[in-house]
Amino acid sequence: MMYSPLEVQETVDMFMRYKLDVRAITMGISLRDCAGPSGVASRKRVREKILRTAGNLVKVGREIEAEYGVPIINKRIAVTPISLVAESSEETDFTPWAETLDEVAIELGVDFVGGFSALVQKGMTSGDERLLDSIPRALAVTQRVCSSINLGTTKNGINMDAVRKMGKIIKETAAATADRDGLGCSKLVVFCNAPEDNPFMAGAFHGVGEGESVLSVGVSGPGVIKAACEQYRGAPIDVLADGIKKTAFKITRMGQLVGQEAANRLGVPFGILDLSLAPTPAVGDSVARILEEMGLESAGAPGTTAALAMLTDMVKKGGVMASTNVGGLSGAFIPVSEDEGMVAAVRCGSINLEKLEAMTCVCSVGLDMIAIPGDTPEETISGIIADEMAIGMVNNKTTAVRIIPVPGKGVGEWAEFGGLLGGAPILPVSKFSCEAFIRRGGRIPAPIHSFRN
Repeated sequence: MMYSPLEVQETVDMFMRYKLDVRAITMGISLRDCAGPSGVASRKRVREKILRTAGNLVKVGREIEAEYGVPIINKRIAVTPISLVAESSEETDFTPWAETLDEVAIELGVDFVGGFSALVQKGMTSGDERLLDSIPRALAVTQRVCSSINLGTTKNGINMDAVRKMGKIIKETAAATADRDGLGCSKLVVFCNAPEDNPFMAGAFHGVGEGESVLSVGVSGPGVIKAACEQYRGAPIDVLADGIKKTAFKITRMGQLVGQEAANRLGVPFGILDLSLAPTPAVGDSVARILEEMGLESAGAPGTTAALAMLTDMVKKGGVMASTNVGGLSGAFIPVSEDEGMVAAVRCGSINLEKLEAMTCVCSVGLDMIAIPGDTPEETISGIIADEMAIGMVNNKTTAVRIIPVPGKGVGEWAEFGGLLGGAPILPVSKFSCEAFIRRGGRIPAPIHSFRN
């Protein structure tokens, strides 16, 4: 891939002025060959394999940062869903598996390790149930382990027994980390149509269709896209859209370079490049501010969903033109706590939970990093999850929920999670009950358009 001097200068400007970065390089590692009847022996194999495969991940990331001047914010690892690896052991509590992953992550210096996960879209095995039951304690006693559960797919429908169970587990996870405003829930996400090659946390895991190991990259540049929008003030929407697409193309080419170079140095295949506008709490790194630059008084105003749909589509179109390996989620994230513009929108009243749900129909993921009152009933949380899963199932897209019932706090109070996770005001939820609906359990069948064979 050749780069002109002009492209190099443009990219330098993106780094220096508009907060462009590689949000993460994520090494996926298969642990399927580590399974066995002895949990102790299996975890020893897990530890040895991760150390052997990812031993140079942080070192290589830092070398590329220094040589190319490209900020790589996080170095991460994703592993085979632990429910699949630990199931053959006789252990009832899978917390020691999370502790092993955490110890290895700390030893290697990686920021997060994803894969304390289960795929239960159609039903739960005994291993899946044991993993789900272990989540609250596992996330409370570890620092860097992330958990994800896939509850539905367009092809299989939605497992409402698992949805019901996850409402309870989220409440328990928040309670187990009550001294940190329910921080454990920031490392727990539930999906519909979870991608198996996602480099972003908390949802990353190494899918069963992947090879032994792979290196994937997540690139983020809300500030760059906002700067591009500023050049098209007053222009027709289609002209603005073309400008966003061209900028996304340039960002993707930078990510492709970093990903291929990192994969080559680590001796693993290059997986995918996920171009997602993932904000941070820093001013100038906000997806909400992009929407406002398009002409909205505040994110959440009428027209927000249309603006977000156009933004997400242009990011995807620019990305696929720049790389044949675009995958993962790719589009725009709308977390509340991680986006200073979204926080401002909540505070001024232009964003609420219902508007966020509408926006998830067209964004990359779903309801993300949302703080709600700690006394919210578990059935209400399950109902919120079910609604979001239905959006993903019917629209054949990935949707997710990462929600935090903050213990001891109510609407309007502040929850602080720290670092890239930021903080957020607590949003109100509906006071009307869905308990009888959630307690039915069972499975919502797949939609009619899922039958495409």
